[in-house]
Amino acid sequence: MRKLQNVFMALAALCFAMPVFADSGSAPANLAPIGVGLAMGLAAGLCGLGQGRAVGSATEALARNPGTRAGLMTFMIIGLAFIESLTLFTLVMVLIEIKRGS
Repeated sequence: MRKLQNVFMALAALCFAMPVFADSGSAPANLAPIGVGLAMGLAAGLCGLGQGRAVGSATEALARNPGTRAGLMTFMIIGLAFIESLTLFTLVMVLIEIKRGS
């Protein structure tokens, strides 16, 4: 875990050190496409983890008390829709950024 933290710290230092070496005659680098790409990857991955935990918890709850199936399924489907909407909102932001950039 410590090595991973060091790698991320080095990457952050490299990303923020770029303007230090910029000369006055060139245009600034547009890092927005990289940012929205990373945002989409993070949103999709973390929403997938959240959906997996939600379904796993619902399955465990059904195994413990099968009588709550109807109410539990309703809340699980609503929860999964909310989790998925976060990824869809990120996708919309990516599409807006792509349209704005071109």
